[in-house]
Amino acid sequence: MRRVPLSSVVRHADSLLRPERFVDYEGAVNGLQFQNTGNVSRIVAAVDGTVPVVRKAIDAGGDLLVVHHGLFWGKSFPWTGRRAELLRLLVQHDLAVYSQHLPLDGHPKLGNAAGLARALGFTRPRPFFESKGAWIGVRVELPRPIRLSDLAKRLGTVLGSPPTVLPGGGPSCRRIGICTGGAGSEIAKAAREGVDTLITGEGPHWTYALAEDHGINALYGGHYATETFGVKALAAELARKFGIPWVFVDHPTGL
Repeated sequence: MRRVPLSSVVRHADSLLRPERFVDYEGAVNGLQFQNTGNVSRIVAAVDGTVPVVRKAIDAGGDLLVVHHGLFWGKSFPWTGRRAELLRLLVQHDLAVYSQHLPLDGHPKLGNAAGLARALGFTRPRPFFESKGAWIGVRVELPRPIRLSDLAKRLGTVLGSPPTVLPGGGPSCRRIGICTGGAGSEIAKAAREGVDTLITGEGPHWTYALAEDHGINALYGGHYATETFGVKALAAELARKFGIPWVFVDHPTGL
């Protein structure tokens, strides 16, 4: 079994994703979030760093868990109850946790948006959806328009379930922006950036009217479903670089 230093894996991941370029949500810690005793022999990728996911990572034989939604999202609070259980599992099974949020949304090759664009068959994506000085999505301009209904069908095939469609624009789509996760509330921003269709994970009820007001289509494919691409791509790249196996553990939320 090949074992490589955790520090080497983390250093390479950080150099790829360059988290210092992003202003993320307050409390979101990008990078190594929990350090094991120092070596990695098997990488497990997942979307969320929760107790059920950690248990699945342990069952899969991982000693490094790579996630998009990590262990920290706000100010610190006591490690009791479920949080204490999480900490015990990480310590007892020597499982390191590495998380990247916005840097893994917008990476032009490994990112969630880039991965979803490839899965949809789109080529030549360009940066889209600027967030505090960094791009966290991609956009494409198709040589020929695609019907909104056909785009929705294609997205449903890729993600495994039909998306929610907000037909605020026309029946055809040509300038398509992708920003995974919860970008539905930013429909106005997407419209200002010149796309006629936004693909994201989810949005509030009132965004239906917002899409109509701005004359833009939106497709909500699910927050979880649209954000499986980045962790898979990152884990695959780390596995290739260091010659160790990786596996994705699925723990869908349906949201």
